[in-house]
Amino acid sequence: VQLVESGGGLVQAGGSLRLACAASGRTFSSYTMGWFRQAPGKDREFVAAIAWSSGNTYYSDSVKGRFTISRDNAKNTVYLQMNSLKPEDTAVYYCAARERTGDGRRRSWEYDYWGQGTQVTVSS
Repeated sequence: VQLVESGGGLVQAGGSLRLACAASGRTFSSYTMGWFRQAPGKDREFVAAIAWSSGNTYYSDSVKGRFTISRDNAKNTVYLQMNSLKPEDTAVYYCAARERTGDGRRRSWEYDYWGQGTQVTVSS
């Protein structure tokens, strides 16, 4: 299984970025795909998740209304559209895949596969 993130970069506060996570090596139709982030000196935190088959989405309170997670079945890719970015959104963003179902989609240790991460920096 391989997860490859792209789309990070430097943006001013109030701006937008779209992250992409290209997934390969398995059929992900039964998986939950998540985005997490980790800022320097902080724990990795949940950002958003999507159930691949149903399309149900889940967000942390800190990004709800600003970020949107989606998936493209044909491209086997998950996206994170980030709008109204704030300096506190600065972090390395990671894509992850979770095989098991049920509760736990907000917990990083519940995920089975991880990408290498992409840096997002929001300047004030």
